[in-house]
Formats: sequence, C-alpha cells, structure tokens
Amino acid sequence: MKHKIYVQGIRCYAFHGCMEEEARIGGHYVVDVGIDTDFSKAAVSDELSETVDYCAVQRIVEEEMAIRSKLIEHVGQRIFSRIYQELSGIQQLRVEIHKLSPPIDGDTREVSIVIEG
Repeated sequence: MKHKIYVQGIRCYAFHGCMEEEARIGGHYVVDVGIDTDFSKAAVSDELSETVDYCAVQRIVEEEMAIRSKLIEHVGQRIFSRIYQELSGIQQLRVEIHKLSPPIDGDTREVSIVIEG
C-alpha cells in the first residue's frame, strides 16, 4: 500500500532573487511539499508520532523561506535537505516552489522549481 502526505499552498512573503529590488521589496511565493511514507501505524493508532507532522513541514518551509537567497533553487534544496534530515519515515520527497509574478520581461504568472528524490 502506498501512502502520500501533501502540505500544499504554503504561502510566504520572501526576499529571494538576483535583483536588488527583490531584496528590498520581496515577493509572494507558494511552496508545495509531497511526501511518500508509510502511515499504516498512525491510521490504526491515531497517534501523531506514527506519521509525518504537517506542522513540522510548515515550520521548516517558513524558516528556510525567511533566509534570503538569490535563487529559489537554493532555497528549495535547503527545504528538501532539512525535511529529510529532521523528519523520519520519508521514503520519497517532492518540494515545489512557485515564485508569483516574477520580475521578468513579459506577462508571466509564475516560475517554479521542483526537487524530487
């Protein structure tokens, strides 16, 4: 049996980007996290300790998004690494960061990166 946990739509205001204006003004981001795990024990026991804590995922994302980086690729790797290091029971992990209204030429809704493994 496969089990998946999704923590989606984590909204953050952060200051990532290569341009100086992005460091001063900031922008809106949305982070989605997908976790493959085995929560069979939690499904029976009803105990949080037997599954991945969604609040811990949210906290890690918020803490890493608060640290300025030029590239969302860098932020994504930090989030990915911390979730793997700090939370147990993860078989596969997916981190997706959406940068809304990026300051690029043209009318672009968002750019995003995905890290899976």
